[in-house]
Amino acid sequence: MTKNIAVIRGDGIGPEIVEQALRVLDRVASIYGHTFCYTDVDMGGCAIDRYGDPLPEEMLQKCVASDSVLLGAVGGEKWNDVPGHMRPEKGLLRLRAGMGVYSNNRPAKIWPQLAAASPLKQSIVDQGIDFIIVRELIGGIYFGEHQTNQTDDGLTAVDVLRYNEKEIERIGRIGFETARKRRKALCSVEKSNVLDSSRLWKKVMHRLAEEYPDVTLSDMLVDNCAMQIVKNPAQFDVIVTENMFGDILSDEASMITGSIGMIPSSSLGASSCGLYEPIHGSAPDIAGKDAANPIGTILSAAMMLRYSFDMEKEADAIERAVSDYLDAGYRTADIMGDNMTLVGCKQCGDLILERIR
Repeated sequence: MTKNIAVIRGDGIGPEIVEQALRVLDRVASIYGHTFCYTDVDMGGCAIDRYGDPLPEEMLQKCVASDSVLLGAVGGEKWNDVPGHMRPEKGLLRLRAGMGVYSNNRPAKIWPQLAAASPLKQSIVDQGIDFIIVRELIGGIYFGEHQTNQTDDGLTAVDVLRYNEKEIERIGRIGFETARKRRKALCSVEKSNVLDSSRLWKKVMHRLAEEYPDVTLSDMLVDNCAMQIVKNPAQFDVIVTENMFGDILSDEASMITGSIGMIPSSSLGASSCGLYEPIHGSAPDIAGKDAANPIGTILSAAMMLRYSFDMEKEADAIERAVSDYLDAGYRTADIMGDNMTLVGCKQCGDLILERIR
């Protein structure tokens, strides 16, 4: 099978971690008889430096024309002072919108080998951490109207949070379908005691629940959810929520698993062409030092094989190799523990490659 993959190396540690993921994909291709063709795409700070635009239209079209997109990381302090519409993150928002990927699916699963790295008490970790946050990705306050105007009271900023029934229903269905494939429990997170948009969210979710009698739907206010994720994460199977709430909660959830360097994510829409990326940032302080953890990117590549290319065996092979690597006691600095062997980014890739069979 031949697949065309758009590759966004990005900024900071992005090129280093993406390189290891591509090596893993090439090993999988050679073992299973596939061909992966890569098209380099500039996005983020590097695109600002080269083109004066965080995502030129030509680059966006390369992504849209691909079978899927693999992204490292974008941004950094170098571009903090550019105008708001030119920030590296704006390229990412435009990419999501241009690809029509409206569902970000981020697992929060603790690897048994890293249980000690969780900041939670052992008694909580022992109950298990294995849930997915399904976040609406191209609506809500991030994509609403943004204005800053001079008024009698000085500068006044307004950010508009807007959702319609169709947007809520399509992400709600992703939540129900995901729960149906897991433990059949879906928690809808909103702020319906305050926000009209959340009251509509809750109404649509309960209407959808009638179509999924095999899935148990519960409601939770976002502030309570933030507390429950650290108090009793074992209660969650699938969480579905809107854009800003999902952005915050998924970062919180990633930290209880021990390291954001281990967490992949997928962003999907109506087609199989998805956007796959680790959840961490560009970490410019360690860029070029061979210190980054590439596993989040490697596991993102595995998610791409599974969810966009229907290559279940190939994805399983990558995940087994990562588990074997951890069993052998190798660690990058971000997850280093007692009696472990410290390795760099490239050596981490080497060791995982050896274990792909």
